[in-house]
Amino acid sequence: MVPNNIKFTEDHEWALLDKETATIGISAHAAEELGEIVFAELSDIGSTVDKSDEVGTIESVKTVSNIYSPLSGEIIEVNQKAIENPSLISDSPFEEGWLFKIRLADDSEYESMMSSERYEEFLELA
Repeated sequence: MVPNNIKFTEDHEWALLDKETATIGISAHAAEELGEIVFAELSDIGSTVDKSDEVGTIESVKTVSNIYSPLSGEIIEVNQKAIENPSLISDSPFEEGWLFKIRLADDSEYESMMSSERYEEFLELA
């Protein structure tokens, strides 16, 4: 079940907005597709990124995947618990397994992301 206050990209990243800050992670679908996640690396706090910039990698027993920022802004926090214990990303993608927080540069980017309902429809069509 996808929380309905979260928005998504077609690349399976999610964002949850709280004022001018968004928490970013990968969807449960992406985590399931990756399988057991064994390593995560993310850009440094203070990095400025544009929408769709690569901000890190996740390695699973199956593959290595790039992580892209769904929004433009400044990375203000990285989830060290998820870096130190990457299984949190697959075990709890919407709670403990979030990846980073970003201070938004452009609120309209968040508004253009898919709603949870639209994302579920997208997954059914894929």
